[in-house]
Amino acid sequence: MLEEIKNNYSHLFEDELLQEIDAIGILKTVSAGDELIRTGQYLSAMPLLVDGVIKIMREDEDGFELMLYFLEKGETCAMTLSCCTGSAVSEIRAVAETDSTLVMIPVEKMEEWLGKYKSWRNFIFDSYHQRLMEVLETIDSIAFKKMDERLLEYLRNKSKYYNDSEIKVTHQDIAFDLHTSRVVISRLLKQLEKTNRIKLNRNSVKLIDIG
Repeated sequence: MLEEIKNNYSHLFEDELLQEIDAIGILKTVSAGDELIRTGQYLSAMPLLVDGVIKIMREDEDGFELMLYFLEKGETCAMTLSCCTGSAVSEIRAVAETDSTLVMIPVEKMEEWLGKYKSWRNFIFDSYHQRLMEVLETIDSIAFKKMDERLLEYLRNKSKYYNDSEIKVTHQDIAFDLHTSRVVISRLLKQLEKTNRIKLNRNSVKLIDIG
């Protein structure tokens, strides 16, 4: 496990901390679509993403979801951190967007390392800042952008995370992520295809206008 950790975190953490992560971390692999964290769950460990992409969503009382941001390798989720350190229930839902590998860090070590390692403190604070900025971008997108602009931005982000211009996703999946109806998404996708920004295939979208 140490090699995977070094590949992703050696530029952030000193060797002593990397050795501790290797000693106490629990390696976990999940498949695309697996739920990692559910709303209302108590968390006893924080995930460090070694490989893959994780989707973080906010769920309302009726079960409707809004995608907040994606996590990539070398990152962690600030909302998970606050739940772990504050012994509170999770306010988000996390689902594996792709097959992913994580290292789970026990909550007691997280707090110990805050006082022991400057690199860990910097990582935690930077993670809070980055996730906050991503949430603000999501709010700005909802408040100020039209749905067609949000849709195109969503597709571009998906393309970046998958490193592929062809995105395997259904109209219903997009509707869930953008908190709208499948009918609206299907209509907008057809409009984008007419303007040669995308090409629609069965259960996939080919992005032509990378932007």
